[in-house]
Amino acid sequence: MNTIASKLSALAALPTNLFEKDFLLTWQYPDRTIRAVLLAAEILEDMAAAGISTRVFNTGLAVSIFRDKSTRTRYAFRSGCNLLGLMTEELDESTSQIAHGETVRETAAMISFLTEVIGIRDDMFLGEGHKYMTQVSDALCESSQQGVLLQRPAVVNLQCDLDHPTQSMADLRHLIATYGGLNALKGKKLAMTWAYSPSYGKPLSVPQGIVALMTRFGMNVVLAHPEGYDLVEEPQQAARRFAAESGGSFSVARSMEEAFQDADIVYPKSWAPARVMHERTRILRAGETAKLADLERDALANNARFKNWECTDDLMKLTKNAQALYMHCLPADVTNVSCKAGEVSASVFERYRLQTYREAGHKPFIIAAIILATRFADPAAVLGQCVARNEPRRKG
Repeated sequence: MNTIASKLSALAALPTNLFEKDFLLTWQYPDRTIRAVLLAAEILEDMAAAGISTRVFNTGLAVSIFRDKSTRTRYAFRSGCNLLGLMTEELDESTSQIAHGETVRETAAMISFLTEVIGIRDDMFLGEGHKYMTQVSDALCESSQQGVLLQRPAVVNLQCDLDHPTQSMADLRHLIATYGGLNALKGKKLAMTWAYSPSYGKPLSVPQGIVALMTRFGMNVVLAHPEGYDLVEEPQQAARRFAAESGGSFSVARSMEEAFQDADIVYPKSWAPARVMHERTRILRAGETAKLADLERDALANNARFKNWECTDDLMKLTKNAQALYMHCLPADVTNVSCKAGEVSASVFERYRLQTYREAGHKPFIIAAIILATRFADPAAVLGQCVARNEPRRKG
């Protein structure tokens, strides 16, 4: 309890400036905001482990909109909301009036009566996902300002085309837990590398979120990918800026071997070329669905040129003391397990499998911490009240 109390004191000294605002792209926020969310997540984990209830809402709704398949993020959102006492509801666009032409403005208002937070995953269409979230945000501002809503819900990015903040911050929380704090990450080398996948349309937002976030804390981030698999420029600009400010570095390599050399952490993950995702968006917007099969065929053929981009035992031997931490957002394409050839060999993945589960386990607390910061002016005081009440998380 003394440890929780000291952490609450530290949190009180870190104003987030997120109260009654949204959380969309990590690089939009100053370091103190990121640090506060990370610390709040750590406190929530400590309180949950100690069996202390963190129910801070007596009533209230959390609505999610998933425009892509999801397991971890979908249930992390529900878990994080439930941890705080919110009821959850997922909007199924196929059974809503959206199918009959309901506008974004109208949908946003209709799902927001007595709603505290709206979590959105819209990651499949480059140039569209973040834009959709800002459209929802603008609509909520209008309805709130005009008195339609009693309160304006916060919009939380559960993954868009540019960033996956709840994933990258859960990954950072995992590194903090593994190495003993943010300061311990300074100078560590992280290899964010492309890896082969037998699918063609994986979003770019995970690697973009990783390079833009980890460079803030003095890490030496190396991005590696084959020619043509470049990330979009905005998060890379953020990575270069943060590296310069933190004393870390950001560089681009053309091989996994170069990136893995003396790395402390490796993150081999497939993503689609930006040009492919832009063309996919154009085709679908134009209704030219017949061209989609051709795009997929060509993209898969291009991927197949780089089947040697696989995280193997031999590559892991190149890392620092051959003991680098392997990370993945899951699900990984595991060679001879989930596919014939994939991102990572079965032997490497099995060695780190439970670590990747622990990595994922931080996400509900990151989401809950973001909700706390957007709904309460003083999250430390709110959590302090929960500690003082000391109600059990499980009764009986």
